[in-house]
Amino acid sequence: MKVIEKFISIDGEGPTAGALSVFIRFAGCNLRCAWCDTSYAWEAKHGDEMSAAEIADYVRRSGMEHVTLTGGEPLLQPDIISLLAMLADYQVHIETNGAIPIDLYRIGNNVHFVIDYKLPDSGMEDRMERLNLELAKKDDAYKFVIASDRDLDRAIEIVRRYELDTRTQVYFSTVFGTMKPADVVERMKRERLCKIKVQLQLHKYIWEPKKRGV
Repeated sequence: MKVIEKFISIDGEGPTAGALSVFIRFAGCNLRCAWCDTSYAWEAKHGDEMSAAEIADYVRRSGMEHVTLTGGEPLLQPDIISLLAMLADYQVHIETNGAIPIDLYRIGNNVHFVIDYKLPDSGMEDRMERLNLELAKKDDAYKFVIASDRDLDRAIEIVRRYELDTRTQVYFSTVFGTMKPADVVERMKRERLCKIKVQLQLHKYIWEPKKRGV
C-alpha cells in the first residue's frame, strides 16, 4: 500500500477531536476537491510502499490506542481489509471522502467511519455515494465542509432529507479562512439544528495551517 506519511498527533476533527491517535495517511485519491488541504496525497506515485503487516507493526510500536486511517482515500488501498483485520484490538477511524460505499469495510465493531459529503463548492458533489447516507450508524460520523452559504443550504437539505442527525453524528466544518464559523452557528440557531455540532480543524489553530505531520 502507498503511505505518504505516518505520525502521532491529536485528531483534528471528527468524534475523537482533541484525542491522541496514530495516523496513517495513504496516497491516492479519486476526487479533486477545489479546497483540498491534502492535495500532496492525490497521486499514489508519491507514497512509500508498505505492507499491511508493516503498517500494523508501526501502529503497535506507537503505543496508541486509537488509529486514524486517512488520505488521500484509504478505501482505495488494495490491502485495506487485511490491515483492518490486523487492527482488531484498536479503535479505528477511517476518514473517507464519501465516494465509495463503506459496507464492505465494516469488518468489526472497532471500525468506524468519518464520511465526507462533498458540497457544491467542492466541485465533487456528483461523485457522492448516496448509499452511504443510509449506511452510516450511530458510532460513525458525517462531515460537511462548508465554503459558502450555498454549501450550508445544501448541507441542511441533505441532513433533513436523510434524517442523518437522528442516525449518526453530524458535523459542520468550514473551509479554513473562507466561511466564517460564526455564520454557520447563527444559521444553526435559526434553523434549530440541535443535534448537529460545529467543528473547527483543531490542528490548524494549534499549528501553522499548512504544517504537515500534525
